[in-house]
Amino acid sequence: MYARIKVRDTVRVPPSRLGEDIVEVIKDLLWEQFEGRLDREYGVLIGIEKIDDIGDGRIIEGDGGVYFDVLFTAIVFKPILHEVVEGQVVEVVDFGAFVSIGPLDALLHMSQITDDYMVYDEKNKRLIGKETKKSLTEGDLVRARIVALSLKEKDPEKSKIGLTMRQPWLGNLKWIEEEIKKMEEGNK
Repeated sequence: MYARIKVRDTVRVPPSRLGEDIVEVIKDLLWEQFEGRLDREYGVLIGIEKIDDIGDGRIIEGDGGVYFDVLFTAIVFKPILHEVVEGQVVEVVDFGAFVSIGPLDALLHMSQITDDYMVYDEKNKRLIGKETKKSLTEGDLVRARIVALSLKEKDPEKSKIGLTMRQPWLGNLKWIEEEIKKMEEGNK
């Protein structure tokens, strides 16, 4: 889920940058420190929207830098267990598909795609339902629910997010549209 949050932190401005516009310097330093970082409490920091407040600078003996307490507004992405998300299939492999859900990728295991048995078509890089013939290929847009979540702050690449589409109104968006059409035709 994307969210707008307020963050309070201390920023060290090095002596070499003290002559510059302090707001711009602090914004640059915040970007360097936080952009793309994964934090368990906040999630992945996508961007810094604005600096809300800069406190008075403090000098620490023996350090030429100046320390400022800063309050800023940031946009973050934090996946939540059981949240319904939409994303794009970025890779199909023999055990499932990887889905981009914002700045992170999640695994959609082939057993969690449909109730139908899925078969991997290596030549066309897609998963196909044995009975329904529903297919999942790279580039497909899907709606899924997060069923497993393990975020690793120190090594974000090892974070794991598991998805399922085995519930009503989840799945490939094309499949959902087909179901809606069938329901509308049945009501006529």
